[in-house]
Amino acid sequence: MRIAPLASSLMLLLPSLVSAKVLWRGNFETGDISQWNGRPQMMAADRLKVVPSPAQEGRYALEVTVQQGDDPIDASGNRSELVRTQGNEVEGTEYFYRWTTMFAEDFPAPNTWQLFVQWHHSGSSGSPPVEFVVKDESIKLEVGGTATPAWSTPLVRGVWHEFIFHVRWSSDPDEGFVELYHNRELVLPRRSVATLFPGQHNYMKAGLYRNETITPVGRLWHDGFVQATTLEDVLPPPPPGTVTPPAGTPDAITPPPTVPWEQPPVPASPGWQPEVRGSEGAVGCNTSGATPWAAGLLLLAALTRGPRRRARR
Repeated sequence: MRIAPLASSLMLLLPSLVSAKVLWRGNFETGDISQWNGRPQMMAADRLKVVPSPAQEGRYALEVTVQQGDDPIDASGNRSELVRTQGNEVEGTEYFYRWTTMFAEDFPAPNTWQLFVQWHHSGSSGSPPVEFVVKDESIKLEVGGTATPAWSTPLVRGVWHEFIFHVRWSSDPDEGFVELYHNRELVLPRRSVATLFPGQHNYMKAGLYRNETITPVGRLWHDGFVQATTLEDVLPPPPPGTVTPPAGTPDAITPPPTVPWEQPPVPASPGWQPEVRGSEGAVGCNTSGATPWAAGLLLLAALTRGPRRRARR
């Protein structure tokens, strides 16, 4: 039995095993929206369009357009949104998400709500438990189904905004938390807060969903969506020749401790009912068990022991 070729093949596989911590990419590098499993919510194909420019990373980005009257699902507000229901956003799971967004130079920002990324609850009505919003010339993160922002920053148009969102999904405010980096700066230290509504799960939507009273056309771009179990795995690779900064420097992100936070009251919503999603229901992502490195090394050790002696009969 020749061990060397098998061992060499296994060593080539180890990097891909390690990257298994990346659970999903929705970065449009397929040239289409096929990475998003849900049915797109748009009035026409040009409302959610994969384009080569402007792209923040890779070859493609998503161009999102909303016009007044765009109501593809006969619901409140106007929207153009992608949907992903396979993120396993259920009680007790914890993930990092990263993406970039750029707002057009003429993007309207009146004093009313516009959601560009949200984690919607499985119920059919009410505000989602986690939403990234543009309102009154500001970008905001709102958590818990209330309009109280956990974080806010002035809206800057025509530049890419990078978001790294760390969350533990739980309906228990002592178990759930959120943490946010904006353009590699920690802007929201970890805060304890309920991120699910009791008895429900969440799913992800990205695009633009806004108040139907807004008249100007809204246009923005999304790029680089990724979901993983560690901070390192959502960060993009550095450009060739870049020296990785040592720990403790401004560009080396290190997770801070949890900061207690009083959860804003969540309005009672007796009318919310879990929706039946059929084949589009959330699919679990198993991250337990031995690490990919450990499994790979054990298999490599077994291959390099050499053949055993044939048992006597």
